[in-house]
Amino acid sequence: MNTTCSIHTTFLNRQLHGGLCPATKHTSLITTDKRRTGSGRPVLCSLVTPKTMNTRTLIERKVPREVSMPAKFGMFGGNFVPETLITSLKKLEAEFIYALQDTEFQEELATALRDYVGRETPLYFAQGLTNYYKNKDGEGAEIYLKREDLNHCGAHKMNNAVAQTMIAKRMGLKSVVAATGAGQHGVATAAACAKLSLSCTVFMGSDDMEKQSSNVLLMKLFGAQVKPVEGGFKEASSEAIREWASNLETSYYLTGTAVGPHPCPSMVCEFQSVIGKETRRQAMEKWGGKPDVLIACIGSGSNAMGLFHEFIEDEDVRLIGVEAAGFGLDSGKHAATLSEGEVGVYHGAMSYLLEDEEGQIIRPHSIAVGLEYPGVSPQLSFLKDTERAEFYSATDKEAVDAYLRLCRLEGIIPSLEAAHALAFLDKLCPNLPNATKIIVNCSGRGDKDAGMVLDHKLT
Repeated sequence: MNTTCSIHTTFLNRQLHGGLCPATKHTSLITTDKRRTGSGRPVLCSLVTPKTMNTRTLIERKVPREVSMPAKFGMFGGNFVPETLITSLKKLEAEFIYALQDTEFQEELATALRDYVGRETPLYFAQGLTNYYKNKDGEGAEIYLKREDLNHCGAHKMNNAVAQTMIAKRMGLKSVVAATGAGQHGVATAAACAKLSLSCTVFMGSDDMEKQSSNVLLMKLFGAQVKPVEGGFKEASSEAIREWASNLETSYYLTGTAVGPHPCPSMVCEFQSVIGKETRRQAMEKWGGKPDVLIACIGSGSNAMGLFHEFIEDEDVRLIGVEAAGFGLDSGKHAATLSEGEVGVYHGAMSYLLEDEEGQIIRPHSIAVGLEYPGVSPQLSFLKDTERAEFYSATDKEAVDAYLRLCRLEGIIPSLEAAHALAFLDKLCPNLPNATKIIVNCSGRGDKDAGMVLDHKLT
């Protein structure tokens, strides 16, 4: 049974203003769900799903009504929120579980993923990149890209946005509230709301609005109201939560990140897990086996969990997450939460955080705006502690170099976020056996970053 803690309503305000939750040490206030998969690993998504499931078979899933979701993953996750939000979160969890059992919802979602989002996305063999990393003997890894950049609106974010707007519509809610950093989630949410005739308000840091002006324009074209917030993504997230908390009866908080109170991380993981399910089947079709290595960039964790979740029990598959090292890990100007962070509570859940000695949140830095978040998915935090996944980092310069490399070798423009994952190939490939199969999640398109990349190269 999942139980949640009752905390005074001022607790949320402390979190939203960057303070560490005083209840951080009292993890017993939330019961850890002991349900496990066959391998003994805690379930890291909302439900255990068949490995063969893809967009075409999504409607065939049958979920028993008594199924429940884990609120925590080891010590991570949970519901560190005021009592006023508990009822709304429980309603959301119940609607989510019911939707996964409902044939009508599954048929509608499968159709939207196919005809609106454009799934399935290709698993593309990057011949130019593969040749670039071959040694003097002509040997090297084989590099593939999971082309999430080809989704409608140019990123993996649409997988989750279209599904959650459908849930908001089912719940009878008329307005959607969201926060965005690089703007990819904001654009996806605005588009999905336009499709379903829902009003949409997106909060975005004023600094990010200037850097990602093209995405701001797209959100407005889709009819969304874009509200500037002084600061960056973490401040925008706080403001979006405040807006939702003041209109619980009419609004839906649509998170695009795998963070926040339960069930938000599980929902995002579930709706993004189509990435890994397709990848498994496509790998089998292309070379008759599994990939050897999966690589994804990490901001909060949505694209990484989308790729990784399907392969967590395949311990012969390496899972590698690449965070933003910014100006360098020693500079203090980075967003490497898993590499450099400490355990704490922020925005309603326990995870690794960037915080100072007094427990106050440190503002992260990355040239990739979508990676600038001081927390991370509770699922990824758990994978770090259990050593199932490996986590590294790439600097701004390394990401820019990787961005340009893919443009010039493959004619593909990756987002600066995805370029962090591509940058790690420099360190990884020289140490791998010949013909190792690597899949990099190209999580977004990088048109939005072209000006910033060129400016960076000129300075």
